Amino acid sequence: MRLVLTTAGFLLLSTLSACGSHELRSVSLTPASADARNFPSGQVPFVATGMFTDSMSPVPLTSNEIFWCVGNNTGGCAGNINPGARLDQNGLAQCNSGFSGTVTILAGTQSSAMVNPDQGPQLKVFGTAQLTCP
Repeated sequence: MRLVLTTAGFLLLSTLSACGSHELRSVSLTPASADARNFPSGQVPFVATGMFTDSMSPVPLTSNEIFWCVGNNTGGCAGNINPGARLDQNGLAQCNSGFSGTVTILAGTQSSAMVNPDQGPQLKVFGTAQLTCP
């Protein structure tokens, strides 16, 4: 009986310890830069991987774990403006018709909700990539 309690106690402590240390610490996007002309229909699939505090290896991130947006290098997402590209919640980007230039693709965790419709949410832990539109 004592062995069962000791094992159960160890498992409980291990579980509680793991829950407190599983935090996203960095995000990387692949490809780091892309030209939409080189992809079928101009749709560029970006993939996010993350490093967590309790792991030494990068892991693929899903749309349940991160937020995708077009924004700037400081983690600010574009709001109700034309940012030059559309991006879905799975990382698939496409240039807006008539836009020519480079946009910043972001993926990460939101640090605040959108308060101003002209300004999107600010990301806390995020990665960036560049999308060139013809």
